[in-house]
Amino acid sequence: MPTTEHPMQALANYLPDNTFEPVVQFIHHYKVHLTVTKKRKSVLGDYRHSGMLGDNHRISINGNLNKYEFLITLLHELAHLLTFEQFRNRVEPHGKEWKANYSRLLIDFVQRNVFPQDIVQALQKSMLNPAATANGETELMLVLRRYNTTQKIGFVSITTLPDDALFATEDGRVFKKIAKRRKRFQCLEIKTGLHYIFSALSEVKPLS
Repeated sequence: MPTTEHPMQALANYLPDNTFEPVVQFIHHYKVHLTVTKKRKSVLGDYRHSGMLGDNHRISINGNLNKYEFLITLLHELAHLLTFEQFRNRVEPHGKEWKANYSRLLIDFVQRNVFPQDIVQALQKSMLNPAATANGETELMLVLRRYNTTQKIGFVSITTLPDDALFATEDGRVFKKIAKRRKRFQCLEIKTGLHYIFSALSEVKPLS
């Protein structure tokens, strides 16, 4: 995966105001090798622990994220680092130890007043019981999307469509929204009659 190495000061361009200094303190203290990557479909960020004594911890974050999503993703990965520092590989990757560290980091940065109020409200659940993936944080992710610098014209979140609504995906395929299945949506492809499951974070184009 292509990556971009950035001088430390350039990191400020990816972060909300007044967060550069505390983030850099973490990076320097724990000897983090931070890279900014091109968009990845499956992950927003990644953490790799220091394999041998003296090696750097490695964190990568997608560079296409808005500033608030970039920071929250970075905090997610820093929580993995803190958990490894404390417990090595003796605990689950997203177990109670990671949840506690991530929650503390979120609370710290919320108290610094760096997030808009709608994001603060959406973070309340995460601070109490963080989810392991973006799909587990649907409400938060939908709020964060409001701050994207570019928006897909004509596309909306599938969650906003009523049942039986027709919509198209980016590749032009046409579906009917059938029903919610826990945190996902069952949909029918009109051309083939096959059923598909869509993430609640899917962006689709409504059809009249």
